[in-house]
Amino acid sequence: MRVSKRESATDKVSDEGTEKTVKDDAVHLRRNIGLLPSISFIIGTVVGSGIFIAPKGVLMNSGSVGLSLLVWALCGVLSTFGALCYAELGTSFRKSGSDYTYLLETLGPLTAFLRLWSELIFIRPAVATYVSLAFGQYVVEPLFMPCAAPTALVKLVSMLGVMFVVAMNCWSVSMAARLQVLLTFIKMFALILIIIPGIMALVNGKTENFRNIFDTDSLSLTKLPLAFYSGLYAYGGWSYLNFVTEEVINPNRTIPLAIIFSMVVVTVFYVLVNVAYYTMMTANELLMSDAVAVTFAGRALQVVAPGIPVLVALSCLGALNGGFFGVPRMLLVGAREGQLPAILSMIHIHRQTPLPAVLCLYPLVIIVMVRGEIFQLINFASFSRWLFIALATLGMIIHRYRFPDHPRPFKVPLAVAVIFTIVCFFIVGLSLYSDPWNTGGSFALTLSGIPVYYLTVKKSYIPKRWEKTFNYLSLHLQIFLEVAQQEVQTY
Repeated sequence: MRVSKRESATDKVSDEGTEKTVKDDAVHLRRNIGLLPSISFIIGTVVGSGIFIAPKGVLMNSGSVGLSLLVWALCGVLSTFGALCYAELGTSFRKSGSDYTYLLETLGPLTAFLRLWSELIFIRPAVATYVSLAFGQYVVEPLFMPCAAPTALVKLVSMLGVMFVVAMNCWSVSMAARLQVLLTFIKMFALILIIIPGIMALVNGKTENFRNIFDTDSLSLTKLPLAFYSGLYAYGGWSYLNFVTEEVINPNRTIPLAIIFSMVVVTVFYVLVNVAYYTMMTANELLMSDAVAVTFAGRALQVVAPGIPVLVALSCLGALNGGFFGVPRMLLVGAREGQLPAILSMIHIHRQTPLPAVLCLYPLVIIVMVRGEIFQLINFASFSRWLFIALATLGMIIHRYRFPDHPRPFKVPLAVAVIFTIVCFFIVGLSLYSDPWNTGGSFALTLSGIPVYYLTVKKSYIPKRWEKTFNYLSLHLQIFLEVAQQEVQTY
């Protein structure tokens, strides 16, 4: 029996429609992050609590106003170099997971596991605690001024902020993305609100705070890396789009464009914000302030000063949301590669969110939040974070040499990659001398992942009874959470 061309074409369209419907109904993370959400994701994650808290840490460790401004500019340039390297990595390796994936592809599974281990055990809990405490501080402190805000209340509000962000990322990917876009516009408005009166005062002749700005009497070379740590922390987040590569529309174009535009904008804004701070405050006044933006608003924006803490708190919330949006994808990829429990690689069957990976971070953040001094948290987390960033870009250089024909839709100049890698290793090495207690503890916790890798991942030495119990609990947790393995390959 002959089948007409029209019938054949109709059957083909019908099959394609059925296949599309099946794919739409399948459990997987959707590729629906365009250019604007990508830019908002980077800027919204970078611009958080750092620019409102880190100026104190940068000035404290640099020793002068001029050198602190130079540190801010150099941190912006260095972060842009690193972001360009990650643009190449993100377009060369199309999996989500950021530097975990890149280390896995270039330096092997052990290095990748240590990255995963350190992120789960202390980097993400420390960073999320830092941002959430800043959120709580800016929400609570205006209610008690001029007195100090109760520490317990600050931590309670911080926990509520974390709970809100976790709930949002468990509920809907698109809702979390829209929240990120909204909060990004709010926080950029907050920065503009700080920059304009500061620059206007500077133009009108208020320059007394910029006299002898390179006074080197307080300069200590051993503390200078800690100044860079504070500054680089404020720029941290430029790699977070790489956590969600599998959900980005046309990543070969979107990732480089979003990264370049975002980093140029953030660097310019950060330097101008610090110029505005120093225009209205002396160095000593800035060092004495626990909430720099609030102190600034009291001087320069008396009419809208009560609203500044709200804008800063929303800025912190945006950074917190970006972290909880991106990092669970690293855990998901790690579980998918067999380096974490399989339950963490599962996705909610209705909401299409990485529910288990998001939820597992919450208790860790709460534990760290109970105790921990805010600047110690920066130094503690920054050491391992920058160590692995340096290793990822080193791996990129090695991969270029070993596999010159590997497709690289975006290729960063080799000099940029080499400079960035050397500077990162230098800062990481010098910080061991400058702050041996925190950075040494961070290094020790990172290395503690080596026996865990060989005992549980490389070759499992877990007793069969324990393994059977864990699998039983995982199965019931899977049923309770309504999650399943990804059904569509997205890379």
